[in-house]
Parts: sequence; C-alpha cells; structure tokens
Amino acid sequence: MTRVWKWNRPVTVREVLEDLQKERSIAYTTVMTVMDNLHQKGWVRRESEGRAYRYEAVSTRAAYAAALMNEAWSRSDNAAAALVAFFGMMSEEQRQALQDAMRIVQLPETPETDDGDAGTPAGENPASRDEPGGR
Repeated sequence: MTRVWKWNRPVTVREVLEDLQKERSIAYTTVMTVMDNLHQKGWVRRESEGRAYRYEAVSTRAAYAAALMNEAWSRSDNAAAALVAFFGMMSEEQRQALQDAMRIVQLPETPETDDGDAGTPAGENPASRDEPGGR
C-alpha cells in the first residue's frame, strides 16, 4: 500500500515490483499475490489494462490510519484509559498535531443561557456541581 499511496495514481504489479527490487529481492508472483489480496480486502480497486491490472487505492493513507486507530480504540474495555496511555506515548510533535486536529473539528460553543453561564443548563446553579450530591 505504501507504494500505491506514494505514487497516488493507478500502478501495475510490474511497477511495484521494480520499485521494491531497489531495496530487496522479491518475486513478481509475491507482489501479484499481495496486490490481489489488497483488492479482495477492498483496499485497492483494479482495472484491466491488456493482460495486466492497474491498481488504485480506495482510501487515503490518513483514512487508513484513522480506521486502524478507531478499531484499536473500540476494542478497549476502558476507552479513557486507552486514550491516556496513547497520549502518553506521543512525541511533542504528535501532541501538537493532535491539538491542531482538535481545533479543526472543535464543536461550536454552547450558546449562553439566561443566567450568562455558558454550558450550564438554564436554572442550574453552576456551583451545585461541586457540592456533594450535586451533578
């Protein structure tokens, strides 16, 4: 998938093979099998071109990474603890990227209520949340 995402265009097995062979010895049939498996799993679509196929990514690398993270997170029995542990593993650069992403998807501010305390339902005393038995 890395090669398909890198080129961002439909690719043949031969192109992927030639690129991979710059790094290591690999058989044409191995690359062909992997590309076919990716097609069967729905990660790439393919179109016939003569006796070969051209393969193209169905989604972006970012969407794939997001799906993996969502799948891993959804398997946790304690989502908050999983997030805390995950955030603890992040580098400073990753934490900054997370903050940037959160600003992009931030929900609109809650409209102010009659008593002027944003986010507090009308008629509720904001201090009651801190009192025993409060919300």
